[in-house]
Amino acid sequence: MKGASTLWSGRFDEPADTALRSMSDSFSFDRRLALVDVRGSVAYAGSLREVGLLDSREHEAIVGGLRRIAGEFEEETFVPKPGDEDIHTAVERRLLELVGGVAGKLHTGRSRNDQVATDLRLYVMEAVDGLLAKLRAIQREIVVKAGGHLSVIMPGYTHLQPAQPILFSHWLMSFFWKLERDRRRLVAARRQASVCPLGSGALAGCPFSIDRDRLAASLGFDSVTENSLDAVEDRDFVADVLFVASLLQTHLSSVAETLIIWSSPAYGFVRLSDRHCTGSSLMPQKRNPDALELMRGKTGRLLGHLVGMLTALKGLPSGYNKDLQEDKEGLFDVIDTLAVELPVVAAVIRRMRVNAAHMAEARDGGLLATELADYLVRKGVPFREAHHAVGRVVRHAEKAGLALELVPANAYRRFHQAFGEDTPGVLDVHLAVSRRSGRGGTARESVEQQIARARALLDADTPPPDA
Repeated sequence: MKGASTLWSGRFDEPADTALRSMSDSFSFDRRLALVDVRGSVAYAGSLREVGLLDSREHEAIVGGLRRIAGEFEEETFVPKPGDEDIHTAVERRLLELVGGVAGKLHTGRSRNDQVATDLRLYVMEAVDGLLAKLRAIQREIVVKAGGHLSVIMPGYTHLQPAQPILFSHWLMSFFWKLERDRRRLVAARRQASVCPLGSGALAGCPFSIDRDRLAASLGFDSVTENSLDAVEDRDFVADVLFVASLLQTHLSSVAETLIIWSSPAYGFVRLSDRHCTGSSLMPQKRNPDALELMRGKTGRLLGHLVGMLTALKGLPSGYNKDLQEDKEGLFDVIDTLAVELPVVAAVIRRMRVNAAHMAEARDGGLLATELADYLVRKGVPFREAHHAVGRVVRHAEKAGLALELVPANAYRRFHQAFGEDTPGVLDVHLAVSRRSGRGGTARESVEQQIARARALLDADTPPPDA
């Protein structure tokens, strides 16, 4: 029969066009779903046995064949054939070779529509678990590094302009909490994926009375889908993962950009390990932060995968459409990219050296202008009035070519009568830092409390109730 190499060729007189097959076939990339595909099929075979559609001998043969196929994929000995248009076809074709015609019973009541949705959800759940572990590793490195530098004061920046003094540990911990939000979003995305569509058929449901709840539980799902049509067309969980990954990548890009700047000779706040830099083919002295630059550069591609997925989804009519095959390559690339990047981030943080001396040299009196305004506020001056007066002091210092801390004590009263002889004593970075002692502030005790709360999260290693 013409075209008999496909699962659907019985209705056609002619085989699919070769160019169409080249565009349509997905085995080259969805073969990574092989093990979850086999898991789903083993579980489904059990359901078919429960309802009497397989006898014990048939069930044993099918499960034995499926486990042998899983072994071939694990050992990389599986041999694909030209008719393997996707992973499901490949597994079914190989099962037929191993156990004969009984293999044809496995697809009873099942469509590739609910099969691929199940496979992809299982894959996402496993992949997210791996990313969560790698995220935790970065967070642990942040906590260790922050805890080891609680006395290092650096300039804090807004708009890349010196703003106020902060602890280096306070800056570093700011990324812990970004990553913690990313982790919570990943946990939530995994929960959205943990809904079993198997048993939905092509769109209308399974005509045989399989126990979908038991089937879902056997595969590790939290629940089952409530509507068979929605089940086969839903790729919200893919979009969820791509969104979370895009935001996570944006945070990684931000820390990369900051460390690129701070590791440059103009700043010298940190020194990256040789392991995470490369040299120049022309200039022997160069130490280029390529690891961080690549991390920053990959962000556009990951954001593009999110936009691509949403664009593929936005115009689909109800039901499964072949457009949904576009759900995989971008997702796989995102997961692969993060799986490589996250350990690099952890290693960069662990191995980078903090240059406290350079940070101290970069602290000028301008960082303490707000302290002068707060000094006036404590004397009863309205903040806006104090802000204006200190702005005049700063302008005077700039015109006189003086650092703010070198303005003579007797000069301050020219700008506001509330300034006193004790004014210069305000210009102390240690006092400025220590005053920010509220929760979330940069005072040492506040940062220690931050670190303690972070350690408690790491020790518990369970998602918070509102994740």
